[in-house]
Amino acid sequence: MIPFQSDSNSPSGTRPAPPCTLVIFGAGGDLTKRLLMPALYNLSGAHLLPDDFQIIGVDHAQNDDAGWKKALTDTMQGFTKDKTAEFYTPKLDDAQWGYVTSKMSYVPADFDKDETYKGLTEKLGEDRSVVFYFAVAARFFGVIADKLGESGLLKQDGGRFRRVVIEKPFGSDLQSARDLNARLLKQGDESQFYRIDHFLGKETIQSIMAVRFANGMFEPTWRREYIDHVQITAAETIGVEMRGGFYEPTGCLRDMVPNHLFQLFCMIGMEPPNSFDAEAVRTEKAKLVEAAHPVIVEEAVRGQYTAGEEFGQPVKGYREEANVAPDSRTETYVALRLRVDNWRWAGVPFYLRTGKRLGNRRTEIAVHFKPAPYQIFKDTPVDQLAPNIVKLMVDPEQGISTQFSAKVPGPEMKLAKVENSFKYKDFFEEQPNVGYETLLYDCMIGDATLFQRADNIESSWAVVQPLLDAWKEGAPESYAAGSQGPKGADDLLAKDGRKWLPLKE
Repeated sequence: MIPFQSDSNSPSGTRPAPPCTLVIFGAGGDLTKRLLMPALYNLSGAHLLPDDFQIIGVDHAQNDDAGWKKALTDTMQGFTKDKTAEFYTPKLDDAQWGYVTSKMSYVPADFDKDETYKGLTEKLGEDRSVVFYFAVAARFFGVIADKLGESGLLKQDGGRFRRVVIEKPFGSDLQSARDLNARLLKQGDESQFYRIDHFLGKETIQSIMAVRFANGMFEPTWRREYIDHVQITAAETIGVEMRGGFYEPTGCLRDMVPNHLFQLFCMIGMEPPNSFDAEAVRTEKAKLVEAAHPVIVEEAVRGQYTAGEEFGQPVKGYREEANVAPDSRTETYVALRLRVDNWRWAGVPFYLRTGKRLGNRRTEIAVHFKPAPYQIFKDTPVDQLAPNIVKLMVDPEQGISTQFSAKVPGPEMKLAKVENSFKYKDFFEEQPNVGYETLLYDCMIGDATLFQRADNIESSWAVVQPLLDAWKEGAPESYAAGSQGPKGADDLLAKDGRKWLPLKE
Protein backbone atom coordinates (compact mmCIF):
# COMPACT_ATOMS: atom_id res chain seq x y z
CA MET A 1 0.00 0.00 0.00
CA ILE A 2 1.29 3.45 -0.89
CA PRO A 3 1.47 5.48 2.31
CA PHE A 4 -1.03 8.30 2.56
CA GLN A 5 0.79 11.63 2.62
CA SER A 6 -0.35 14.79 4.34
CA ASP A 7 -0.16 17.80 2.05
CA SER A 8 0.78 21.33 3.11
CA ASN A 9 -1.79 22.61 0.62
CA SER A 10 -4.93 20.76 1.58
CA PRO A 11 -8.01 20.64 -0.69
CA SER A 12 -9.89 22.73 1.87
CA GLY A 13 -7.44 25.59 1.44
CA THR A 14 -6.52 25.28 5.12
CA ARG A 15 -3.06 24.32 6.25
CA PRO A 16 -2.52 21.15 8.29
CA ALA A 17 -2.36 21.38 12.06
CA PRO A 18 1.09 21.76 13.63
CA PRO A 19 3.03 18.67 14.75
CA CYS A 20 1.48 17.24 17.91
CA THR A 21 0.32 14.14 19.74
CA LEU A 22 -3.30 13.35 20.58
CA VAL A 23 -3.63 11.37 23.82
CA ILE A 24 -7.11 9.86 24.19
CA PHE A 25 -8.14 8.83 27.69
CA GLY A 26 -10.99 6.36 27.18
CA ALA A 27 -9.52 4.89 24.00
CA GLY A 28 -11.81 1.87 24.09
CA GLY A 29 -14.99 3.79 24.72
CA ASP A 30 -18.02 4.55 22.62
CA LEU A 31 -17.12 8.19 21.99
CA THR A 32 -13.73 7.24 20.58
CA LYS A 33 -15.26 4.61 18.29
CA ARG A 34 -18.30 6.52 17.04
CA LEU A 35 -17.03 10.07 16.78
CA LEU A 36 -13.33 10.70 17.37
CA MET A 37 -12.01 8.10 14.94
CA PRO A 38 -14.44 9.04 12.13
CA ALA A 39 -13.45 12.68 12.69
CA LEU A 40 -9.75 11.83 12.45
CA TYR A 41 -10.50 9.79 9.31
CA ASN A 42 -12.21 12.81 7.75
CA LEU A 43 -9.38 15.14 8.77
CA SER A 44 -6.98 12.69 7.19
CA GLY A 45 -8.96 12.81 3.94
CA ALA A 46 -8.91 16.62 4.04
CA HIS A 47 -5.11 16.55 4.52
CA LEU A 48 -5.42 18.53 7.75
CA LEU A 49 -3.47 16.20 10.04
CA PRO A 50 0.23 16.98 10.40
CA ASP A 51 2.91 14.68 9.03
CA ASP A 52 4.47 14.48 12.48
CA PHE A 53 1.34 13.26 14.26
CA GLN A 54 0.83 10.60 16.92
CA ILE A 55 -2.27 9.13 18.56
CA ILE A 56 -1.86 7.46 21.95
CA GLY A 57 -4.84 5.59 23.35
CA VAL A 58 -5.06 5.13 27.12
CA ASP A 59 -7.61 2.83 28.76
CA HIS A 60 -7.91 0.37 31.63
CA ALA A 61 -8.72 -2.56 29.31
CA GLN A 62 -5.85 -4.88 28.49
CA ASN A 63 -4.95 -4.47 24.83
CA ASP A 64 -2.02 -3.69 22.54
CA ASP A 65 -1.41 -1.60 19.43
CA ALA A 66 -2.56 -4.28 17.01
CA GLY A 67 -5.67 -5.14 19.02
CA TRP A 68 -6.74 -1.51 19.35
CA LYS A 69 -6.25 -0.85 15.65
CA LYS A 70 -8.21 -3.97 14.69
CA ALA A 71 -11.12 -3.12 17.01
CA LEU A 72 -11.38 0.37 15.58
CA THR A 73 -10.99 -0.85 12.01
CA ASP A 74 -13.83 -3.31 12.55
CA THR A 75 -16.00 -0.48 13.91
CA MET A 76 -15.14 1.79 10.97
CA GLN A 77 -15.95 -1.00 8.52
CA GLY A 78 -19.27 -1.43 10.28
CA PHE A 79 -20.16 2.15 9.41
CA THR A 80 -20.09 1.24 5.72
CA LYS A 81 -23.13 -1.00 6.30
CA ASP A 82 -25.23 1.36 8.44
CA LYS A 83 -26.67 4.37 6.62
CA THR A 84 -28.34 5.56 9.84
CA ALA A 85 -25.06 5.90 11.73
CA GLU A 86 -23.74 9.36 12.63
CA PHE A 87 -20.82 8.55 10.37
CA TYR A 88 -21.56 6.70 7.15
CA THR A 89 -19.37 6.06 4.16
CA PRO A 90 -20.10 3.50 1.44
CA LYS A 91 -16.46 2.44 1.43
CA LEU A 92 -13.55 2.96 3.79
CA ASP A 93 -10.60 4.49 1.97
CA ASP A 94 -7.68 2.23 2.87
CA ALA A 95 -5.00 4.89 2.42
CA GLN A 96 -6.92 7.49 4.36
CA TRP A 97 -7.66 5.15 7.27
CA GLY A 98 -4.22 3.61 7.02
CA TYR A 99 -2.66 7.01 7.60
CA VAL A 100 -4.59 7.28 10.89
CA THR A 101 -3.82 3.75 12.11
CA SER A 102 -0.13 4.18 11.28
CA LYS A 103 0.02 6.90 13.91
CA MET A 104 -1.71 4.90 16.69
CA SER A 105 -0.34 3.21 19.78
CA TYR A 106 -2.08 1.87 22.87
CA VAL A 107 -1.27 2.11 26.59
CA PRO A 108 -3.23 -0.06 29.05
CA ALA A 109 -3.31 1.88 32.31
CA ASP A 110 -5.44 3.09 35.21
CA PHE A 111 -6.39 6.76 35.16
CA ASP A 112 -5.73 7.24 38.88
CA LYS A 113 -2.25 5.66 39.08
CA ASP A 114 0.92 7.78 39.12
CA GLU A 115 2.68 5.12 37.03
CA THR A 116 0.35 5.90 34.11
CA TYR A 117 1.58 9.48 33.91
CA LYS A 118 5.21 8.58 34.43
CA GLY A 119 4.88 6.25 31.44
CA LEU A 120 3.24 8.98 29.36
CA THR A 121 6.01 11.42 30.28
CA GLU A 122 8.61 8.98 28.98
CA LYS A 123 6.59 8.17 25.84
CA LEU A 124 5.90 11.79 24.95
CA GLY A 125 9.31 13.24 25.74
CA GLU A 126 9.86 16.88 26.60
CA ASP A 127 9.47 18.59 23.24
CA ARG A 128 6.13 17.31 21.96
CA SER A 129 3.03 19.47 21.78
CA VAL A 130 0.11 17.45 23.12
CA VAL A 131 -3.68 17.49 23.15
CA PHE A 132 -5.11 15.39 26.00
CA TYR A 133 -8.67 14.30 25.22
CA PHE A 134 -10.93 13.24 28.12
CA ALA A 135 -13.28 10.75 26.40
CA VAL A 136 -14.20 9.33 29.78
CA ALA A 137 -17.01 9.47 32.33
CA ALA A 138 -17.30 12.84 34.08
CA ARG A 139 -16.13 11.40 37.40
CA PHE A 140 -12.62 11.05 35.91
CA PHE A 141 -12.26 14.65 34.65
CA GLY A 142 -10.81 16.04 37.87
CA VAL A 143 -8.72 12.95 38.61
CA ILE A 144 -6.95 12.97 35.23
CA ALA A 145 -6.44 16.74 35.27
CA ASP A 146 -4.87 16.51 38.75
CA LYS A 147 -2.52 13.74 37.67
CA LEU A 148 -1.52 15.56 34.46
CA GLY A 149 -0.75 18.73 36.42
CA GLU A 150 1.10 17.00 39.26
CA SER A 151 3.27 15.04 36.81
CA GLY A 152 4.27 18.17 34.89
CA LEU A 153 2.53 17.09 31.70
CA LEU A 154 0.62 20.38 31.43
CA LYS A 155 3.72 22.59 31.52
CA GLN A 156 4.18 24.67 28.39
CA ASP A 157 7.60 25.98 27.42
CA GLY A 158 9.89 26.25 24.44
CA GLY A 159 6.99 26.90 22.09
CA ARG A 160 5.24 23.60 22.79
CA PHE A 161 1.59 23.54 23.83
CA ARG A 162 -0.26 21.27 26.22
CA ARG A 163 -4.06 21.40 25.89
CA VAL A 164 -6.95 19.48 27.45
CA VAL A 165 -10.29 18.73 25.77
CA ILE A 166 -13.13 18.02 28.19
CA GLU A 167 -16.44 16.50 27.13
CA LYS A 168 -19.81 17.30 28.66
CA PRO A 169 -21.42 17.03 31.13
CA PHE A 170 -19.30 19.77 32.67
CA GLY A 171 -20.75 19.63 36.15
CA SER A 172 -24.27 18.66 37.14
CA ASP A 173 -25.27 22.01 38.66
CA LEU A 174 -23.79 25.43 39.39
CA GLN A 175 -21.72 24.38 42.39
CA SER A 176 -20.23 21.27 40.78
CA ALA A 177 -19.32 23.30 37.67
CA ARG A 178 -17.58 25.90 39.85
CA ASP A 179 -15.75 23.16 41.75
CA LEU A 180 -14.57 21.47 38.55
CA ASN A 181 -13.40 24.76 37.03
CA ALA A 182 -11.48 25.59 40.20
CA ARG A 183 -9.89 22.14 40.20
CA LEU A 184 -8.78 22.47 36.58
CA LEU A 185 -7.38 25.94 37.02
CA LYS A 186 -5.15 24.73 39.86
CA GLN A 187 -3.32 22.62 37.28
CA GLY A 188 -3.18 24.90 34.25
CA ASP A 189 -4.21 28.15 32.64
CA GLU A 190 -7.73 28.78 31.31
CA SER A 191 -6.29 28.96 27.78
CA GLN A 192 -5.26 25.29 28.04
CA PHE A 193 -8.76 23.90 28.68
CA TYR A 194 -11.14 23.33 25.78
CA ARG A 195 -14.65 22.52 27.01
CA ILE A 196 -16.21 20.89 23.99
CA ASP A 197 -19.82 20.89 22.79
CA HIS A 198 -20.19 18.94 19.56
CA PHE A 199 -23.25 21.00 18.60
CA LEU A 200 -20.84 23.81 17.76
CA GLY A 201 -19.00 21.57 15.32
CA LYS A 202 -22.01 21.46 13.01
CA GLU A 203 -21.55 23.63 9.93
CA THR A 204 -25.00 25.20 10.16
CA ILE A 205 -24.40 26.29 13.76
CA GLN A 206 -21.17 28.00 12.77
CA SER A 207 -22.89 29.65 9.80
CA ILE A 208 -25.39 31.45 12.06
CA MET A 209 -22.85 34.18 12.79
CA ALA A 210 -22.14 34.56 9.09
CA VAL A 211 -25.84 34.82 8.25
CA ARG A 212 -26.44 37.40 10.97
CA PHE A 213 -23.38 39.58 10.64
CA ALA A 214 -22.62 39.40 6.91
CA ASN A 215 -26.07 40.39 5.64
CA GLY A 216 -27.49 43.89 5.83
CA MET A 217 -31.00 42.49 5.38
CA PHE A 218 -30.77 40.72 8.75
CA GLU A 219 -28.51 42.52 11.22
CA PRO A 220 -30.34 45.89 11.37
CA THR A 221 -33.64 44.16 12.23
CA TRP A 222 -32.16 41.58 14.63
CA ARG A 223 -33.44 43.34 17.74
CA ARG A 224 -36.39 44.10 20.02
CA GLU A 225 -37.88 46.81 17.78
CA TYR A 226 -38.59 44.24 15.05
CA ILE A 227 -38.57 40.77 16.63
CA ASP A 228 -41.56 39.48 18.61
CA HIS A 229 -40.01 36.31 20.00
CA VAL A 230 -37.60 33.47 19.21
CA GLN A 231 -38.26 29.70 19.37
CA ILE A 232 -35.34 27.28 19.74
CA THR A 233 -36.20 23.60 19.24
CA ALA A 234 -34.18 20.40 19.55
CA ALA A 235 -36.66 17.55 19.13
CA GLU A 236 -35.68 13.88 18.97
CA THR A 237 -37.74 10.87 17.93
CA ILE A 238 -35.50 8.38 19.74
CA GLY A 239 -35.92 7.42 23.38
CA VAL A 240 -33.13 6.88 25.87
CA GLU A 241 -32.26 3.60 24.11
CA MET A 242 -29.76 1.75 26.35
CA ARG A 243 -28.60 4.90 28.20
CA GLY A 244 -31.05 4.66 31.08
CA GLY A 245 -28.23 4.33 33.60
CA PHE A 246 -26.82 7.69 32.48
CA TYR A 247 -30.13 9.42 31.85
CA GLU A 248 -31.85 8.61 35.16
CA PRO A 249 -29.64 10.85 37.35
CA THR A 250 -29.15 13.38 34.56
CA GLY A 251 -32.46 14.15 32.84
CA CYS A 252 -33.28 16.31 29.88
CA LEU A 253 -32.57 19.66 31.52
CA ARG A 254 -28.98 18.86 32.48
CA ASP A 255 -28.36 16.90 29.29
CA MET A 256 -29.47 19.52 26.78
CA VAL A 257 -30.30 22.99 28.07
CA PRO A 258 -27.26 24.69 29.71
CA ASN A 259 -25.02 23.36 26.92
CA HIS A 260 -26.59 22.59 23.52
CA LEU A 261 -29.61 24.89 23.61
CA PHE A 262 -27.76 27.73 25.29
CA GLN A 263 -25.13 27.58 22.57
CA LEU A 264 -27.85 28.06 19.96
CA PHE A 265 -29.23 30.88 22.10
CA CYS A 266 -25.78 32.51 22.20
CA MET A 267 -25.28 32.28 18.46
CA ILE A 268 -28.64 33.86 17.72
CA GLY A 269 -28.60 36.48 20.48
CA MET A 270 -24.99 37.61 21.06
CA GLU A 271 -23.84 41.11 20.16
CA PRO A 272 -21.52 41.43 17.15
CA PRO A 273 -17.94 40.86 18.38
CA ASN A 274 -15.36 43.43 17.36
CA SER A 275 -13.51 40.63 15.54
CA PHE A 276 -13.67 36.87 15.13
CA ASP A 277 -10.87 36.48 17.63
CA ALA A 278 -11.76 33.64 20.01
CA GLU A 279 -11.86 35.77 23.14
CA ALA A 280 -13.92 38.50 21.48
CA VAL A 281 -16.57 35.96 20.41
CA ARG A 282 -16.58 34.13 23.73
CA THR A 283 -16.88 37.37 25.66
CA GLU A 284 -20.03 38.35 23.76
CA LYS A 285 -21.54 34.92 24.42
CA ALA A 286 -20.76 35.20 28.11
CA LYS A 287 -22.30 38.68 28.31
CA LEU A 288 -25.54 37.41 26.77
CA VAL A 289 -25.93 34.50 29.19
CA GLU A 290 -25.09 36.77 32.13
CA ALA A 291 -27.98 39.02 31.00
CA ALA A 292 -30.47 36.12 31.05
CA HIS A 293 -32.76 35.94 34.07
CA PRO A 294 -32.64 32.75 36.16
CA VAL A 295 -35.63 30.66 35.07
CA ILE A 296 -38.31 30.30 37.73
CA VAL A 297 -40.52 27.22 37.92
CA GLU A 298 -43.58 29.12 36.63
CA GLU A 299 -41.74 29.75 33.37
CA ALA A 300 -40.84 26.14 32.63
CA VAL A 301 -42.49 22.77 31.95
CA ARG A 302 -41.07 19.28 32.28
CA GLY A 303 -42.48 16.13 30.74
CA GLN A 304 -41.85 12.39 30.58
CA TYR A 305 -42.89 10.20 27.65
CA THR A 306 -45.30 7.33 28.08
CA ALA A 307 -46.03 4.48 25.66
CA GLY A 308 -47.17 5.54 22.22
CA GLU A 309 -46.39 5.19 18.52
CA GLU A 310 -43.35 6.30 16.55
CA PHE A 311 -43.55 6.00 12.76
CA GLY A 312 -46.53 3.67 13.09
CA GLN A 313 -44.75 1.31 15.48
CA PRO A 314 -45.61 0.92 19.18
CA VAL A 315 -42.90 2.12 21.56
CA LYS A 316 -42.68 1.79 25.32
CA GLY A 317 -42.73 4.57 27.86
CA TYR A 318 -39.67 5.93 29.64
CA ARG A 319 -40.38 4.02 32.84
CA GLU A 320 -40.33 0.75 30.89
CA GLU A 321 -36.86 1.44 29.44
CA ALA A 322 -33.83 -0.54 30.62
CA ASN A 323 -32.13 0.76 33.79
CA VAL A 324 -34.98 3.19 34.53
CA ALA A 325 -36.85 3.16 37.85
CA PRO A 326 -40.53 2.14 37.55
CA ASP A 327 -41.53 5.27 39.49
CA SER A 328 -38.93 7.56 37.88
CA ARG A 329 -39.46 11.33 38.07
CA THR A 330 -36.74 12.10 35.54
CA GLU A 331 -37.83 14.50 32.82
CA THR A 332 -37.40 13.61 29.14
CA TYR A 333 -38.81 16.94 27.91
CA VAL A 334 -38.20 20.56 28.90
CA ALA A 335 -39.75 23.80 27.66
CA LEU A 336 -38.96 27.18 29.16
CA ARG A 337 -39.22 30.91 28.66
CA LEU A 338 -35.92 32.78 28.79
CA ARG A 339 -35.94 36.52 29.47
CA VAL A 340 -32.91 38.68 28.61
CA ASP A 341 -32.23 42.00 30.27
CA ASN A 342 -30.08 43.89 27.78
CA TRP A 343 -30.53 46.70 25.27
CA ARG A 344 -31.05 44.48 22.22
CA TRP A 345 -33.46 41.91 23.65
CA ALA A 346 -35.37 43.53 26.52
CA GLY A 347 -38.99 42.38 26.30
CA VAL A 348 -38.30 39.68 23.68
CA PRO A 349 -38.86 36.16 25.10
CA PHE A 350 -36.75 33.22 23.94
CA TYR A 351 -38.70 29.95 24.13
CA LEU A 352 -36.58 26.80 24.35
CA ARG A 353 -37.88 23.24 24.04
CA THR A 354 -36.20 19.88 23.77
CA GLY A 355 -37.29 16.32 24.33
CA LYS A 356 -37.17 12.66 23.40
CA ARG A 357 -39.76 10.47 21.65
CA LEU A 358 -41.41 13.45 19.97
CA GLY A 359 -43.38 13.42 16.73
CA ASN A 360 -40.54 14.57 14.51
CA ARG A 361 -36.78 15.01 14.58
CA ARG A 362 -35.94 18.68 14.24
CA THR A 363 -33.35 21.16 15.47
CA GLU A 364 -34.04 24.73 14.41
CA ILE A 365 -34.19 28.36 15.47
CA ALA A 366 -37.34 30.27 14.43
CA VAL A 367 -37.15 34.06 14.64
CA HIS A 368 -40.67 35.54 14.68
CA PHE A 369 -40.88 39.15 13.56
CA LYS A 370 -43.47 41.64 14.72
CA PRO A 371 -46.42 42.07 12.34
CA ALA A 372 -46.67 44.97 9.91
CA PRO A 373 -49.44 47.55 10.51
CA TYR A 374 -52.78 45.99 9.60
CA GLN A 375 -54.74 49.16 8.83
CA ILE A 376 -54.16 49.18 5.08
CA PHE A 377 -55.86 45.76 4.72
CA LYS A 378 -58.96 46.55 6.84
CA ASP A 379 -61.33 46.61 3.85
CA THR A 380 -59.98 43.44 2.23
CA PRO A 381 -60.91 39.79 2.97
CA VAL A 382 -57.82 39.33 5.10
CA ASP A 383 -58.46 37.94 8.58
CA GLN A 384 -54.87 37.94 9.73
CA LEU A 385 -51.47 38.65 8.25
CA ALA A 386 -49.17 35.63 8.09
CA PRO A 387 -46.37 36.05 10.61
CA ASN A 388 -42.92 36.77 9.20
CA ILE A 389 -40.60 33.98 10.33
CA VAL A 390 -36.95 33.29 9.56
CA LYS A 391 -36.06 29.67 10.35
CA LEU A 392 -32.46 28.55 10.63
CA MET A 393 -32.59 24.79 10.13
CA VAL A 394 -29.87 22.72 11.77
CA ASP A 395 -31.02 19.10 11.66
CA PRO A 396 -31.94 16.97 9.73
CA GLU A 397 -32.16 19.58 6.97
CA GLN A 398 -29.55 22.33 6.94
CA GLY A 399 -30.59 25.67 5.56
CA ILE A 400 -32.73 28.77 6.00
CA SER A 401 -36.39 29.41 5.21
CA THR A 402 -38.45 32.61 5.34
CA GLN A 403 -42.22 32.95 5.68
CA PHE A 404 -44.16 36.05 4.63
CA SER A 405 -47.43 37.25 3.02
CA ALA A 406 -47.96 37.59 -0.73
CA LYS A 407 -50.93 38.45 -2.91
CA VAL A 408 -52.97 35.61 -4.34
CA PRO A 409 -53.27 36.01 -8.14
CA GLY A 410 -56.66 37.43 -9.13
CA PRO A 411 -58.69 40.67 -9.20
CA GLU A 412 -59.15 40.91 -5.41
CA MET A 413 -56.60 41.80 -2.77
CA LYS A 414 -56.21 38.42 -1.11
CA LEU A 415 -53.12 37.46 0.85
CA ALA A 416 -51.65 34.06 1.49
CA LYS A 417 -48.70 32.70 3.41
CA VAL A 418 -45.71 31.76 1.23
CA GLU A 419 -42.27 30.38 2.00
CA ASN A 420 -38.95 30.35 0.26
CA SER A 421 -35.89 28.51 1.39
CA PHE A 422 -32.43 27.37 0.55
CA LYS A 423 -30.74 24.15 1.60
CA TYR A 424 -27.00 23.95 2.02
CA LYS A 425 -26.81 20.75 -0.02
CA ASP A 426 -28.21 22.59 -3.06
CA PHE A 427 -25.41 25.16 -3.03
CA PHE A 428 -22.44 23.51 -1.37
CA GLU A 429 -20.84 20.11 -1.73
CA GLU A 430 -21.72 18.02 1.29
CA GLN A 431 -18.75 16.69 3.23
CA PRO A 432 -18.87 13.72 5.62
CA ASN A 433 -18.92 15.22 9.09
CA VAL A 434 -19.68 14.02 12.62
CA GLY A 435 -19.31 17.45 14.20
CA TYR A 436 -15.88 16.85 15.74
CA GLU A 437 -13.65 17.55 12.74
CA THR A 438 -13.59 21.33 13.09
CA LEU A 439 -13.37 21.13 16.88
CA LEU A 440 -10.39 18.75 16.88
CA TYR A 441 -8.61 20.81 14.25
CA ASP A 442 -9.31 24.07 16.09
CA CYS A 443 -7.92 22.63 19.31
CA MET A 444 -4.72 21.57 17.53
CA ILE A 445 -4.21 25.05 16.05
CA GLY A 446 -5.20 26.79 19.31
CA ASP A 447 -8.45 28.42 18.19
CA ALA A 448 -10.86 28.37 21.16
CA THR A 449 -13.73 30.24 19.44
CA LEU A 450 -16.09 27.25 19.46
CA PHE A 451 -15.24 26.10 22.98
CA GLN A 452 -16.87 27.23 26.20
CA ARG A 453 -15.04 29.39 28.69
CA ALA A 454 -15.37 28.86 32.45
CA ASP A 455 -17.51 31.97 33.00
CA ASN A 456 -19.91 30.97 30.21
CA ILE A 457 -20.35 27.49 31.71
CA GLU A 458 -21.04 28.82 35.19
CA SER A 459 -23.43 31.53 33.97
CA SER A 460 -25.42 28.90 32.06
CA TRP A 461 -25.80 26.71 35.14
CA ALA A 462 -26.82 29.77 37.18
CA VAL A 463 -29.75 30.40 34.80
CA VAL A 464 -31.21 26.89 35.23
CA GLN A 465 -30.27 26.31 38.90
CA PRO A 466 -33.71 27.43 40.19
CA LEU A 467 -35.32 24.69 38.09
CA LEU A 468 -32.88 22.06 39.32
CA ASP A 469 -33.77 23.00 42.89
CA ALA A 470 -37.54 23.17 42.30
CA TRP A 471 -37.73 19.94 40.34
CA LYS A 472 -36.31 17.86 43.17
CA GLU A 473 -39.96 17.63 44.23
CA GLY A 474 -43.03 16.67 42.24
CA ALA A 475 -43.24 14.74 38.98
CA PRO A 476 -43.10 15.60 35.28
CA GLU A 477 -46.22 15.85 33.14
CA SER A 478 -46.87 12.84 30.90
CA TYR A 479 -46.91 12.99 27.12
CA ALA A 480 -47.43 10.18 24.65
CA ALA A 481 -44.48 9.03 22.57
CA GLY A 482 -44.83 10.38 19.04
CA SER A 483 -46.72 13.49 20.16
CA GLN A 484 -45.77 17.19 20.19
CA GLY A 485 -44.95 17.04 23.90
CA PRO A 486 -46.86 17.82 27.11
CA LYS A 487 -49.87 20.14 27.07
CA GLY A 488 -48.19 22.36 29.61
CA ALA A 489 -45.67 23.43 26.97
CA ASP A 490 -48.49 24.71 24.77
CA ASP A 491 -50.04 26.48 27.75
CA LEU A 492 -46.72 28.18 28.50
CA LEU A 493 -46.84 30.03 25.18
CA ALA A 494 -50.62 30.43 25.16
CA LYS A 495 -50.35 32.58 28.30
CA ASP A 496 -48.33 35.02 26.17
CA GLY A 497 -50.73 34.79 23.23
CA ARG A 498 -48.29 32.70 21.18
CA LYS A 499 -47.92 29.09 20.09
CA TRP A 500 -45.16 26.71 19.09
CA LEU A 501 -44.47 25.99 15.47
CA PRO A 502 -45.65 22.41 14.80
CA LEU A 503 -42.96 19.73 14.72
CA LYS A 504 -44.69 18.26 11.67
CA GLU A 505 -45.84 20.51 8.84
